[in-house]
Amino acid sequence: MEHLSNPNPLFEIFVGTVFLIAVIFVHGVGIRRISRQFSKSWAHVTSTTPHWRLNLMLSVTIAALAALHFAETLIWAVPLYVREIIPSMRDSYYYVLESYTTLREGNVTLPDRWRLLGPIIAMSGLFTFGWTGSVLVSIMTDFGKFDMLQARRERVEEDRAA
Repeated sequence: MEHLSNPNPLFEIFVGTVFLIAVIFVHGVGIRRISRQFSKSWAHVTSTTPHWRLNLMLSVTIAALAALHFAETLIWAVPLYVREIIPSMRDSYYYVLESYTTLREGNVTLPDRWRLLGPIIAMSGLFTFGWTGSVLVSIMTDFGKFDMLQARRERVEEDRAA
């Protein structure tokens, strides 16, 4: 029983790395599906597509990305709760959300034996948020190109009318 109460940093890092890889894998699968769905929807956009539909596409995409991050944080929170590392699911999820977002201002902490998981959870959040950010930049680039083409068309029409 002595080995259960003494911290083992290599074991903590191993466990954290396994979960980190799982989170990155889930993020990769999820973000590809979300990107693919956006691309399919974007392929139907024309110069007559109403702005509300474009805004809806963007909103649905952002909601899907947020849901993906919430699911990924459950990958961390559920085992912390099930293994009774953090005794309540709510506190477990709260702790993971704080670590994943690198906010870390709350009063829920891991036992000393598991405290190295916190920074590894933060690393997973940094990786996945960075990846999500790059996808959003790509999407907003598509919107910017579309808006520029629309503005050029309108200018050509105005020049013809004048």
